[in-house]
Amino acid sequence: MKKTFLIILAAAILFAAYTFAVRPLIENYRAEKALEEANAAEKYNPVGPVFNADSAFAFTAQQLEFGPRAMNTAGHERCAEWIIAKFKSFGCEVTTQQAQLKGYDGTMLKATNIMAQFRPELTTRILLCAHWDSRPWADNDPDKANWHKPILAANDAASGVAVMLELARLLQQETVDGKTETLSPNIGIDFVCFDAEDWGTPQWADDQTGSGDTWALGAQHFARNLPQGYEARYGILLDMVGGQGARFYQEGVSLQFAPAIVKKVWKAARQAGYGSFFPQKTGGMITDDHLPLNQYAHIPTIDIIPYYPDCEQSSFGPTWHTLADDLSHIDRTTLKAVGQTMVQVLWNEQ
Repeated sequence: MKKTFLIILAAAILFAAYTFAVRPLIENYRAEKALEEANAAEKYNPVGPVFNADSAFAFTAQQLEFGPRAMNTAGHERCAEWIIAKFKSFGCEVTTQQAQLKGYDGTMLKATNIMAQFRPELTTRILLCAHWDSRPWADNDPDKANWHKPILAANDAASGVAVMLELARLLQQETVDGKTETLSPNIGIDFVCFDAEDWGTPQWADDQTGSGDTWALGAQHFARNLPQGYEARYGILLDMVGGQGARFYQEGVSLQFAPAIVKKVWKAARQAGYGSFFPQKTGGMITDDHLPLNQYAHIPTIDIIPYYPDCEQSSFGPTWHTLADDLSHIDRTTLKAVGQTMVQVLWNEQ
């Protein structure tokens, strides 16, 4: 009787182990394999012009020539003039939105949001955006002695602007060559460079109360003060899109507000041949410039932002808010993956 009981007990334990441990693993494996097979079956079908990563890299480097572009600095003002001039040189109609915004510590920040419009006469529009100001403090640097020093922000600012500039250059090139039929004639594109994104409460500040609202100040202002009659079909935020080893997981706020746009962009990445950079896995939920666009402007906007699940320094990557965020850590391959995906999205738009 005792032996029979032990056999039954062992069988029950094995059944429980299978039900609660082994079976879920098998089901997850099967689901992942099915997803991989479905993605593999999706045809490689690139459209549009070739995104030039060398050009985007050069645009990144040119921004760094102004030094740190922190709020209320000379480098910040000179870089704004340069960004405006570059977009104008690519045939965009450029307007600016000036504002005095209050920083976390009460500092008044002279902010400039920059909007460059391709085919401004069209009412159906797609919004691409990135922030262009740099972090005033390297408050995540592994060396505490650097915590109050400004960063160059090659990835965390310049890379997103650089990708947008290269896209604007390609759009002008298509127009000049008489090939506008390759792009939907009914779609206008807006490139918005947000200011005052990175003046959020530093990690070394004593008071962290309400720190979440101290980020993305320029985007908050823009979303609450849209240009008269402005509407956009959807928006895509490009944040830190040039880092080495970057992979762009599906960000949580994006999935909450704009799941269809997430699906569109990740599909475009696979069609363009860069699906490995855009894994179909969920990353964290980020307070970023896309949040006020969703909340206040009601423009469904997603965030293309890297996620490093195994990085001890930060899930945003080893250079985030450190002095190491310089040109030596910018990867042309990452710029290419994001830029070509954006080409795929825009040239497929109906």
